Amino acid sequence: MAVRESKLEIFDKQERTTELFDFTSGNSIPDKYYEFLEKSGLAKLFKKDGVKNLVDYVMGVEVGLDSNGRKNRGGTLMEEIVEQFIKEFCAKHGLEYLAQARSRAILSKWGVMVQVDKSERSFDFAIFNPKNKKIKLFEANFYNGGGSKLKAVCGEFKSLFDELKAQDIDFIWITDGLGWHTTKRPLEETYNHNEYVFNLQMLEDGALEKLSW
Repeated sequence: MAVRESKLEIFDKQERTTELFDFTSGNSIPDKYYEFLEKSGLAKLFKKDGVKNLVDYVMGVEVGLDSNGRKNRGGTLMEEIVEQFIKEFCAKHGLEYLAQARSRAILSKWGVMVQVDKSERSFDFAIFNPKNKKIKLFEANFYNGGGSKLKAVCGEFKSLFDELKAQDIDFIWITDGLGWHTTKRPLEETYNHNEYVFNLQMLEDGALEKLSW
């Protein structure tokens, strides 16, 4: 965990709950701070693993806080969380799924052809229903910061939705993060255009169950 933000949205993978920690607030409960330290592993790091020089340690962490590093960590964690939902859902309903699914892998595994704009495009997840031989494709990402990147992603996923819909393939975009608070308009346009745009709360509320399989 390496972040500069003073407000953190924390997702508990065991409890399936989301909580916002505001470290600038003077009204926070000390027990909640300690719970954060314990569950994040920071308490173990400082008590057991032995950080002898806190300043040097923090400086070392700062080195890894470039924008690409944050993006990669956030994206990986988001995929791990979404995969938990997908894995349990597929086991419950007799479906199959594939992570980091390229067109060639989908064709080889299930015999379904997916034509995409980029020859090497990899979808975060593909779910296959063996009964009707249909697949659904998923992208999952998390953004703590706003900017032009989010606008570009919205435009890309609107086009991708149209491209896959023409092939009778559902495209589901799962995204979350405080970055969307400053980029609401492009997200709203994509939400109104695409049939399926979910966040983590919607997954917790059973959004996958409401899809037509």
